[in-house]
Amino acid sequence: QVQLVESGGGLVQAGASLRLSCAASGGSFNRYVMEWFRQAPGKEREFVARISWSDASTYYADSVKGRFTISRDTAKNTVYLQMNILKPEDTAVYYCAAWRSSVSTYDAWGQGTQVTVSS
Repeated sequence: QVQLVESGGGLVQAGASLRLSCAASGGSFNRYVMEWFRQAPGKEREFVARISWSDASTYYADSVKGRFTISRDTAKNTVYLQMNILKPEDTAVYYCAAWRSSVSTYDAWGQGTQVTVSS
């Protein structure tokens, strides 16, 4: 069973950078697309970025394109979200998820990590 643990959140000022990590365990990950979502207070969870574990192809939400970079380290079974030029509107709890594309199912979600960007 796949398990995901996020880390790396924190409180930063606008314009700063953070790198989130999502450590994966308990499975074979080549069949997964790994995704980052975020949820701000009072708002619905929204998609941020995704990466294919097998070929590292990526896709981003327009709101983060050019500022955020998703990557993965297959040796460490870890997915990263490098966040640059952070804005107050990036404040949210960030979650990683493992999506099994063959059956269009999310097999696992992490517990979330808080990112707070002050103006």
